[in-house]
Amino acid sequence: MLAMLGWAPLAQADCTLPVAKGPIISIGGDVTEIVYALGAGDRVIAVDITSRYPEAAQALPQVGYMRQLSAEPILSLSPSLILAIADSGPPQVLDQLRAAGTCLALVPDEHSPEGVIKKVEAVAAAIDRKAEGDALAERLEMDFAALRSSLSAIKDKPRVLFLFSVGEGAPMVGGRNTSADAIITLAGGRNAIEGFEEFKPASSEGIIAAAPDVVLVTELTLAKLGGVEGLLRRPDIAQTPAGKAKRVIAMESLLLLGFGLRTPQAIRDLARALHPGFAAPPEAAN
Repeated sequence: MLAMLGWAPLAQADCTLPVAKGPIISIGGDVTEIVYALGAGDRVIAVDITSRYPEAAQALPQVGYMRQLSAEPILSLSPSLILAIADSGPPQVLDQLRAAGTCLALVPDEHSPEGVIKKVEAVAAAIDRKAEGDALAERLEMDFAALRSSLSAIKDKPRVLFLFSVGEGAPMVGGRNTSADAIITLAGGRNAIEGFEEFKPASSEGIIAAAPDVVLVTELTLAKLGGVEGLLRRPDIAQTPAGKAKRVIAMESLLLLGFGLRTPQAIRDLARALHPGFAAPPEAAN
């Protein structure tokens, strides 16, 4: 396991970990999935709006969006531990939570198989579920290794444009060093956006010049566009190889971009869509 390689991933916390008992507020859909998978779902009393999986989390009170938190609704619930993905915020709210004496642990977020393992081990260490975390990390490592081996034989890597959102202005697309870029690469594709990093607006000319073979969107974005036909009515998309071939892939946003427990499934699903006939290895046994 990764911890044997000389480093032990831990959540960044302002309190003594683990917090073995008491109520948890979980912020970040990937963090919430892990808490439940480790058998501590009964301790979770509230979540943020990105925590849509498992289904039990949807019935809990919500404390807002992970990057637009407010201290008051969180503190009113008197949690023993706040587990939050590392880019939660804004920073001043995190400072308020710390100043109130609440145990706040930030879980590292890296868009890689290693990052997923690190997340699992960090959450497990924070909530005193090391044995469960070790078992889960081992299964994930086996899944990632099998997928890596299977996909290494694929030589044809289609150019993929990730269309993040479309409003009245220029559409947002995923550049280099984003979660979209990482999942595309892991599934045997190439990011069609090579000229910039992060999620940024792209002009119609830029989308056409990117010449994607495939357009990748979240299910929510596709619904807002009026489905595949609505997307293909966009003149910029229609002029790309993807538009002409009507190659559009839609996936659930947390599954696709969350880099949590279901990332092996995301790689399998995206790889099958990118490479017709790809025989994905079976999931590792629980």
